[in-house]
Amino acid sequence: MIDLPEHIVSAETYNDTEDVAGLILKRIRLLARRRIAWLRKTWTTVTENSNGEFNTHTEIDGYLYDWDIPSLEKDWYEQDKDMQDISYSLQETEKALFDKTASRINLLARIFGLTRLETDILQACLAIGFEPNLGRVFAYLQDHSARGYVTESLVARLFGYGNCILLPAGSPLKKWGLIKETISLQGEPVRLECDPFIKNWILGMDEIDESLINFCEVQQVKQPLLNWPIQKLTEDIKRMLDGLPQNKLRVFVEGAEGSGRKSFAAVICKQFGLPLLAINSDRIPDNRWPQVYMLAQRQAFLSNAAIVWYGENMPEHFWPTNIPSFNLQFVTGESDDSLTTNNSFLDLRVALPPVLFEERLALWQRHVPISVVWPKVEMENMVLRHETTVGQIVSIGKKMTPTIAEAYEALRADSGHRLGTLAQQMPGTFTFDDLVLPDYTRKGIEDFIFEATERVQFWEQPNAMRLFPYGRSLIGLFTGSPGTGKTMAAQVIAGALQLDLFRIDLSNVVSKYIGESSKNIERILARAKNMNVVLLFDEADSLFGKRTDIKDAHDRYANTDTNYLLQAIESYPGIVILSSNKKSNIDSGFTRRLRYVLEFSKPDATQRLLIWKKILGEMTDDNTLTKLEAELVKLSTLMEITGAQIKQAVLSALFMARREKVAINIAHLLAGLEREMAKEGRGLGKQVQQNFTNSI
Repeated sequence: MIDLPEHIVSAETYNDTEDVAGLILKRIRLLARRRIAWLRKTWTTVTENSNGEFNTHTEIDGYLYDWDIPSLEKDWYEQDKDMQDISYSLQETEKALFDKTASRINLLARIFGLTRLETDILQACLAIGFEPNLGRVFAYLQDHSARGYVTESLVARLFGYGNCILLPAGSPLKKWGLIKETISLQGEPVRLECDPFIKNWILGMDEIDESLINFCEVQQVKQPLLNWPIQKLTEDIKRMLDGLPQNKLRVFVEGAEGSGRKSFAAVICKQFGLPLLAINSDRIPDNRWPQVYMLAQRQAFLSNAAIVWYGENMPEHFWPTNIPSFNLQFVTGESDDSLTTNNSFLDLRVALPPVLFEERLALWQRHVPISVVWPKVEMENMVLRHETTVGQIVSIGKKMTPTIAEAYEALRADSGHRLGTLAQQMPGTFTFDDLVLPDYTRKGIEDFIFEATERVQFWEQPNAMRLFPYGRSLIGLFTGSPGTGKTMAAQVIAGALQLDLFRIDLSNVVSKYIGESSKNIERILARAKNMNVVLLFDEADSLFGKRTDIKDAHDRYANTDTNYLLQAIESYPGIVILSSNKKSNIDSGFTRRLRYVLEFSKPDATQRLLIWKKILGEMTDDNTLTKLEAELVKLSTLMEITGAQIKQAVLSALFMARREKVAINIAHLLAGLEREMAKEGRGLGKQVQQNFTNSI
């Protein structure tokens, strides 16, 4: 275990063997006995001066002539033999109570900087909390049956501070919520009560404050992952805190959801012998944030525990500067998150590295025991292609997922919600056989899929990491006319990799406001970084278009935006496919950095015929396809159309035939094709009309 910095108190200090409650009660009782003796003496004196009768008149006279004078009371305590005995017992009790620096009451006073007056107020409140029957004594001391509680005037006379005391608004008793102030009845003095959590803590109960129970729990220490930077961060924390009691440190732990950020913080705290309180900021209402923050710091000081704050909105919270904070705190977030500035803290940032293949495989076997009987090749492929977090693996283990297919589905379901409205998930079951492409383009897609399969393990090699420190992303630029198969190819790639495909919704990403597009892209890439998905930026020229000549300030900022986008997409470690109708629209400085730039040309006659036959072969029977083949050969030769147009024409034709309750024929296909041509303001053309006169 690392030695604790001097200002972080060891939990062993909390071992309190003294009967704190008993000493506090004894002290208050002795003070009350002495005060009551004085009051009775005073009342006796007043009665004697009023011919032996004590009534309302004599009581009022006593108040008016101020017979209860603090200085006279003090002198009497020193002169009267019985009071001397009580005062001696009181001194011995106070010595036993205050000399034991390890007692919780003294520790609390040191932690929160209580004065002797504030300590006395707290002890009076504690005493009635320990022994409610003292309420009758306090009512007697205040000569009012309805004042059976602690008031400022009671404390003033009981502890010898004079007629009254003044507790400032900034007193630690109020700032830290150690006591509560309530008004019983209008015109009555304010009631002072000890916070129940503080009373229980003084009595030795180590528990989470009831006010925090819905947000806070003790983070368990779990087995650390092999590549966590535990030693380095521990040394950094010790260096920054050791010998500098005024230093307070915030450690931002960066990683994906489920990557073990809280567990990592707990392991670090273990090096210092500190427990860790995990607080979910998403459960804290905005109007309660300052109060909860104070209670969390109070809990940390009294439990001698560090804090880890987590939740999506935590980085946005303002950290109050009027409340002293525990020296060591952690915040979890993702790579695009940053904390609000707070000059009270020194800030450290640590990124959790991804879990390497061998350890991921071991985690699967540990947390999903049934995985050891899954097909070895399929299992290794899944672990290679999915950079799963330990949280995802544990979640699948808890679900008792029986098959590897269901494990795949669970991984997909887990990632499906993370991009929200920023992207559209594109389900698809297309395979390589569905693609009709030139050999060069087809070969490029095959190479892309192979690299996507091998890349995770490849980049774990030390030599590869050293020689290629940047640009580990796998980016493909697919260019070509609409309908030539770019999106289908992306779906085929995702399907072959058994990954989800997300199409970026440009209406939510590209903004007319300077800088907004880059912020939106940053959010997408940060969230997708550890999701194990394929990103498809459709119409990518909207995002990565050519930079313009600088004519005004707007052009300068627009180019800055483009430069940022180019750098962001290049440094993204995942798989990205960019789609554009025209390669010339993409910034040439960006395309030069890409190793996969594939042109999707319009299909030639042979390819068009193959597309017709593939689609019709799936949707009709062999007999129908045989009857149509001669016409399809002519149609493929005469009409220069895309695969998407063929697909849509077949779909329209199928419904036409279905409506007529007949088998699909060339007339239906021509009608469907004519509908597609009309979208572009074109017709079937003279040659088609001449060759299919009887069918039109």
